[in-house]
Amino acid sequence: MLISFGEASGDPDPVSPRRLGQLGSLYLTHPSLPDYTATRDELLTTANDLFEMVGSGKIRADVTAEYALRDAPRAHSDLEARKTTGAIVLISQ
Repeated sequence: MLISFGEASGDPDPVSPRRLGQLGSLYLTHPSLPDYTATRDELLTTANDLFEMVGSGKIRADVTAEYALRDAPRAHSDLEARKTTGAIVLISQ
């Protein structure tokens, strides 16, 4: 199964559906949060599940930069310019 999300570099190259079959009946999907969290309760449950997995170490979030909350615009610009990747942390001061 190939799951495509984010696409910070733009859309991936086209993939022939026939080629996916030749490679062993592979699936290509592009998940969207609203398809999995139709209600606020579902969103909260999903978010809590994610935070539990991060807290337990099952999922690792590599923090690549920290910014003061007042520098949020610069953090956003740095992400857009690819000066940082991965997770960033905004610290209230």
